[in-house]
Amino acid sequence: MALLKNLCNFRVKKQYCSTRCLIPTISLLLLVAILAVSNTYFPFPTSKPRALSTWLSYSSFSSSSGGRRADGEACNIFRGEWVPDPDAPYYTNDTCSVIHEHYDCMKYGKPDLGFVQWRWRPDGCDLPRFDPAIFLSAMRGKTMAFIGDSLARNHMNSLICLLTRVAEPTTSWPSSKHTVYHYGSGYNFTVVSFWAPFLVRHELVDPDGPAHTGMWNLYLDEPDAVWAPHVQELDYAVVSASSWFYRPSMLYEAGRLVGCHHCLLPNVTDLTLRYALRMATRAALRAVVGGTVVLRTMSPSQYEGGEWNKDGNCVRTLPYRRGEKRLQGVELDFHMLQVEEFEAAEKAAGGGAVRMMLMDTTEAMILRADAHPSKYRGWTRHKGWMQEHFTISNDCVHWCVPGAVDAWNDMLAHMLLTSQS
Repeated sequence: MALLKNLCNFRVKKQYCSTRCLIPTISLLLLVAILAVSNTYFPFPTSKPRALSTWLSYSSFSSSSGGRRADGEACNIFRGEWVPDPDAPYYTNDTCSVIHEHYDCMKYGKPDLGFVQWRWRPDGCDLPRFDPAIFLSAMRGKTMAFIGDSLARNHMNSLICLLTRVAEPTTSWPSSKHTVYHYGSGYNFTVVSFWAPFLVRHELVDPDGPAHTGMWNLYLDEPDAVWAPHVQELDYAVVSASSWFYRPSMLYEAGRLVGCHHCLLPNVTDLTLRYALRMATRAALRAVVGGTVVLRTMSPSQYEGGEWNKDGNCVRTLPYRRGEKRLQGVELDFHMLQVEEFEAAEKAAGGGAVRMMLMDTTEAMILRADAHPSKYRGWTRHKGWMQEHFTISNDCVHWCVPGAVDAWNDMLAHMLLTSQS
């Protein structure tokens, strides 16, 4: 806990206005009030008509499974702002032993730890902090899986650390891509991590490739065998993936090459990474046949001053204010297609054995460039895997643990526990 001495103090400065500026000040306040009442704020750029319509249709869903305002009306827990939380953090790397080296910013010397003392506050309602005792009680006899890439593992690490305040799990490794955390002591709750960075079957066919990040074969209609055979064992499946789809890839459907992403080969149609993520997400959501599926939306990278493999870095020490940073480009497309595929899967499920839930963390995380590891994390190379071609860089993709990522479990717990009541 000694590392926490560097945490920030927050001060609010009073500002005063002379009599001459009183009238324009009152006018400005009236304008702000009108905008607030009319709910004019949009969290993402709306220059594309489909982006606006998709967001509005999603908003009705999130209201049905969100928090509650003081007047009892439902609210959207995914729209809000970051506010100071002087009681955080609720665990450290001293109290939680499972933090992966990629996310252990305390251990690797991140100098400004003020990033841990913020919590996500939805507009007009409260999102309770994660309560491990209540969560474990509600999950008694259940199995929850995190399916996806290293950000799915990032999410799972946060959950395990939050639970350590009440119970420690027994850990086992059925395979290098399959980790199991089991809570006994009357809970009989199991957390499973499946490493499936593309969600579907994939093969590394060239460790270098056109972009020096490998060339992959992706079988877009075949859910990854590391997790697909286990779906009937799961009560909850938290699905998330996007960051690996930037890698060049050959795209297959029904065993046939249908195109590629950035393969630079003649006579092969470049279907783009958007198509690859859309079809992989579709296959994953349709593969789960029972229980609850939670699709977590994409987590934005926050490189400034250069690209990820050059001089890009993330050195902020405070969150952005609402509206200062907006999703754009490929990341905006990723977010929109995930919402679209969720809505299509929910419609296809038709109120059957599978319950679909969308966990839209994107708006909250676009504001937290201060909560990435940057250079303050470990990196152990795996022998023989892209060893000659992969350069270690500043990490502005993953999230420090503890940190902003803990809000994902505030949201997840609230969604699941509220839906049970």
